[in-house]
Amino acid sequence: MKNASVITVGNEILKGRTVNTNAAFIGNFLTYHGYQVRRGFVVMDDLDEIGWAFRVALEVSDLVVSSGGLGPTFDDMTVEGFAKCIGQDLRIDEDALAMIKKKYGQADLTPQRLKMAKIPPSCRPIENPVGTAPGLICAVGGKKVIILPGVPKEMEALLKAMEKDIIIPDTHYYDDSVIIADVMESAFAPYVDRIMKEFDGIYVKSHPRNVEVKNPELEIEISGFGEDEAALRKKIEDAIARAGEYAVKLGGSVKR
Repeated sequence: MKNASVITVGNEILKGRTVNTNAAFIGNFLTYHGYQVRRGFVVMDDLDEIGWAFRVALEVSDLVVSSGGLGPTFDDMTVEGFAKCIGQDLRIDEDALAMIKKKYGQADLTPQRLKMAKIPPSCRPIENPVGTAPGLICAVGGKKVIILPGVPKEMEALLKAMEKDIIIPDTHYYDDSVIIADVMESAFAPYVDRIMKEFDGIYVKSHPRNVEVKNPELEIEISGFGEDEAALRKKIEDAIARAGEYAVKLGGSVKR
């Protein structure tokens, strides 16, 4: 199984002005494309912080995806921070420059606009179908780094455009869930362990939906990765059925 990490960059996220929906979208996208997302980072607009996040993420990840910090302003420094991390200098990339010229038409190519065409040699630009700054796909010692804008619509469009570059052949992810009523999470906890032992390679997570001691209700989510999609789906569905059986055994009911 391949591991991934997600980095989101921006002071606005850390101070609570912007909700970090990008991390949720990227994490979900990567999971459903067969990656185990191991780590998530939120760092401020600072070269050292950005470089640190990339360095630590690359220690455990086959793929690192970042969002934020690709624009023309002084605090857009994700590409520079990444370049510093891998020991490369930024240079004008002709393909990236052509993309920038296409976006701005007859407008002057100011230093701020040219900034978005400067990338490390190990990266190649991907045209942004929504905004201005290109996304980047970079190769680092057999690993991949994807650098995306922070504007959600731009990030989502670029990540989908790069799907062919990150897909893992013969690796599938599947999850399903069941709603259990009248069983406290603390009472069901031993059965979470039991199900995971009965069905090798799955992950069982209980999500409380109500106050435990008043009107207990749980969502039991079961997920897993596998090479055989049909076999994986059957394993998850069998585990879901077993969770329902244990709920009834505890005096609860299955609402699914």
